[in-house]
Amino acid sequence: MTAPLTWEFSGGRTLDQLGLDSDAESVYRVLLKTPRAGVAEIAEVLGWPASRVTDTLNELAGLALVRRSSEEPDKMRLVNPEFGLASLLHRQEQELAARQQAMAAARLTITRMLTEYDDTPSAETTGVHRYTGLDAINSQIERLSHSAESEIAVFAPRGAQTRAALDAARPLDRNALTRGVQLRYVYLDSIRNDPATLGYARWLQESGGEVRTLPQLPLRMIIYDRRTAIVPTDPEAAAKGILVLDGTGVITALTSLFQQTWEQAQPIGDARPQEPEGLTPQEQAVLDLLLEGHTDEVVARKLGVSVRTGRRVTAELMARLGARSRFQAGALAMDRGWLGPAGSNEETDAGADGG
Repeated sequence: MTAPLTWEFSGGRTLDQLGLDSDAESVYRVLLKTPRAGVAEIAEVLGWPASRVTDTLNELAGLALVRRSSEEPDKMRLVNPEFGLASLLHRQEQELAARQQAMAAARLTITRMLTEYDDTPSAETTGVHRYTGLDAINSQIERLSHSAESEIAVFAPRGAQTRAALDAARPLDRNALTRGVQLRYVYLDSIRNDPATLGYARWLQESGGEVRTLPQLPLRMIIYDRRTAIVPTDPEAAAKGILVLDGTGVITALTSLFQQTWEQAQPIGDARPQEPEGLTPQEQAVLDLLLEGHTDEVVARKLGVSVRTGRRVTAELMARLGARSRFQAGALAMDRGWLGPAGSNEETDAGADGG
């Protein structure tokens, strides 16, 4: 024999899950204790006006929990709770099943719509998708960030980030960190002089991410789960467009580039080390760029500093070396052994980037 249903009513609201509001449950509790109570008795117990009790009894009748008494037509009688509540539960289960079916149908419709959705990339080949326009670029970054499962690795070579860029990145980074995704950022050394970007980097670290810096970076890049990467179509103008890369070979190369750069970078909380002859990493990077013949504007852009700051650093280095030109400064630094592996690796990095 099936055991009868039992219902526990102590310790707070319980019947709201079955569709009863607080008034209905209050009246129902009174009837459980006094099944033949009329409107006046219930109103006295609850301290309600009779009209409120009458309205609530009509609500309970609509739920088939009470019925009009055959013996006393002016009163409602309580339907046996074992059957009344079981019937109400059954109706709720049917409604829930119907909602679940509706949700499943909606999910199927959405899935079909997504298969029809076309990002309309301007050019596409196997493993390479090109997107232009800030909306399309941001859409891809959001998609890949939300789907990342284990790691997001970022090169951020622009130096001080704009407030808009930081505000756009924060919810994506927070979501990834909350899901247990490892975040690794490499910024330029110059962010240490920008309060907003430095504050964001520290927030990343405090939230569980890792942040390091270098004087210069090879290109802007984001790698997701070591399976997909985003790189700019033009390294000198990242906003023009991006390439989303999925090929195993190119992702392996970019991941290796990131790891090598990461190992050379300095954790954001550490003091910047001095190189031989008292050079800072930024000064050594300036010498590398001078030797390659870059203009003051290019040097400043690659270091993420103002042109004025770049020229000041260059002038100080030329004075220390006794050089009359920027190129001569690079050559004299080479003769003195001031240019280390960072200078020789730049060509290799550029080659790995494919130009």
